[in-house]
Amino acid sequence: MTSADWPARWLSERLGYAPRDPALFRAALTHRSASGPNNERLEFLGDAVLNLVVARHLYGCFPDAAEGDLSRLRSRVVSREPLAEVAASLDVGDILQLGTGELKSGGFRRQSILADALEAVFGAIYLDGGFEAAAGVIVQLFSARIAALPEPEALKDPKTRLQEYLQSRSLTVPHYAVLGVEGEDHAQTFEVSCEVPALALIVRGRGSSRRRAEQQAAERMLTKIKT
Repeated sequence: MTSADWPARWLSERLGYAPRDPALFRAALTHRSASGPNNERLEFLGDAVLNLVVARHLYGCFPDAAEGDLSRLRSRVVSREPLAEVAASLDVGDILQLGTGELKSGGFRRQSILADALEAVFGAIYLDGGFEAAAGVIVQLFSARIAALPEPEALKDPKTRLQEYLQSRSLTVPHYAVLGVEGEDHAQTFEVSCEVPALALIVRGRGSSRRRAEQQAAERMLTKIKT
């Protein structure tokens, strides 16, 4: 790809977008480690555009979902890993301009760099063509992922599901207590109890942190209650 048609050709072939200001997209596809204008400011803008577009799409696709459910669904779509996967599928790493150090260390494969570059491209499209142009590209890239999302309930962690289950039945929230901590500071194992006094039930959980141990205990309590 020659300097004359970069990055317009990539935008046309991979995103179906014809830029009016190629300089915006040269910046969007330039990491801060390279010389010249880079994509940090465009990434900031693109992140906001992406979140709004995905939020609007989820709002329409899940009309009965609560605010917390919508937030969890959105994080499944716009977090670093899925963004990097989409960027990789578009061969962003092949055209991304990186400094010598980042090239040698494989920066064109790093999730954070790929995700940031893709968000910067969204920011550039917003400035170049307006909100609806950016929204069209984003929906095109992410609609299949959104359609494949699980039901909101499945995204809730065990502690949240247990608390909501008990509250829906006017029962008091569970009580968690640390029973013991084993191992060295860098490799500890926590054991906690989860008690639901109203049901006279108590279970234990273990994990590499208090939070993980509590999550395991909550999952075991849900299983015990439902069986």
